[in-house]
Amino acid sequence: MNTTTELIAKAEVGRRVTYAYYNARPAEHPGVITGTKIAPSGTLVALVRLDGTRSSIHIPADHEGLHYLDEVGPVPELPMGRFQPGLQHPAMDYAYDGVLVLEFDEGDMAAITGDRDKAEAAVATYLREQAGVEDEADIRDELAELKSQWVVFEWEPEGAECAWLMNHAAEGDDQALQVHYLPAP
Repeated sequence: MNTTTELIAKAEVGRRVTYAYYNARPAEHPGVITGTKIAPSGTLVALVRLDGTRSSIHIPADHEGLHYLDEVGPVPELPMGRFQPGLQHPAMDYAYDGVLVLEFDEGDMAAITGDRDKAEAAVATYLREQAGVEDEADIRDELAELKSQWVVFEWEPEGAECAWLMNHAAEGDDQALQVHYLPAP
């Protein structure tokens, strides 16, 4: 068992770690310690940002699934501001024929393309494959509600409710993208 002094030395900001999620694949996820704190119970807690995520998770520094690596360096800064969306970003994991389709928590959707035909094909396929909609009449009704609009995607700070937001923009804005938006029913 590690002593508190040993844990404080190991859990330094910038140390690379792996964290094992049980029953997950891959089992170990790499990350970096972004800070430490003492829990109300007096336990040392490591704040760990797993690679590819934007928020630190709080893990007891002596947790058996937390493995400290030898590498220590600066904590990478999170990108902020506007960005061009892609499949590598959080909650952007579905594309059909090169068109990203996003579904938001409230049930509204967006197909990132200015081409209405491609947007309709991507959203229809998403509704069938991901949302389980089988009735083609329901799909046609949904597609009739698609609205073209200009938006920008912007990163939120660490710990925000969402990693990014899609905000309205004006056509001609240097980072604006045209999407076909489907409001929630």
